[in-house]
Order: sequence, then structure tokens, then C-alpha cells
Amino acid sequence: MARMSRKTGRKTTSEGERLTQNPFEALTGLGNLPAGPDDSQDRAPVIPAKTSQRGQQNTNRGRVDIVRQTAHRGGKAVTVVRNFTGIGLAEKQDLAKKMQKACGVGGTVKDGCIEIQGDKREEVKRILTEAGFKPVFAGG
Repeated sequence: MARMSRKTGRKTTSEGERLTQNPFEALTGLGNLPAGPDDSQDRAPVIPAKTSQRGQQNTNRGRVDIVRQTAHRGGKAVTVVRNFTGIGLAEKQDLAKKMQKACGVGGTVKDGCIEIQGDKREEVKRILTEAGFKPVFAGG
């Protein structure tokens, strides 16, 4: 059985003969085209961080509990932050990313809670305080 090459009908663009057709050739005669659509309407509006009436950042965003868990994890400790009120999934993911970067470990957002690998309660408390929350160590 003879084996056929797949590259038999291809032309190279880097060397040799030029391409026979320029796909943008028809556009050269159109000199004064109108501007494209305004992209600002398509984008989602940027929502600033919660601020008080005087313009300072809101430092009372509610209490959050910081818990260290080892159950069902093979003895490994995990720091869990729960009881967030009034924030969405996107902000929780941003907070989780900041915590992971500051602690140098992995983590995730599960069931509305942020889970950070290892016993990193002090670092997590500092990040939550900077974000305007009132972190409390809960549990034993």
C-alpha cells in the first residue's frame, strides 16, 4: 500500500511564489469608513468597591468566621472562611486569589465558603481586615 503525503497541494507563504489572491484588496478602495461600534456599551459596568457617603472605603462589611478544619481531609488542615453576607461569587473568588497568593498555597471557593490549604488563619485574617470585613476565629 502506497503512503500519500498530506502536504502535496500546499503552498508555502514564507518563500517561493506569492499568493495569488489578497483578501484585503477590495478594502483599499474604501477610504473613508465610519468608526466601529462603541465598545463601552457592550462591556459590563465597573462597580466600585463599597464606599461610605464621604468617599472612604466601607470598613464594616460584616462578620466572617475563620475555621480550621481537618475532618475528612486525611489529617491535613484547611482554613475555611464562611458566613459572607452581601458579596457575590466573583468577589469571593478575588478574595480567595489574594489569600492564595499571600499564603503561597492553593485554595478554592466551595458552597459559598473560601477554603485555603493549610493553617493560615492569621494571614487570612489580615487580608479580610484590609477588605473591610470583621474576621472572627470560630470553632475550637
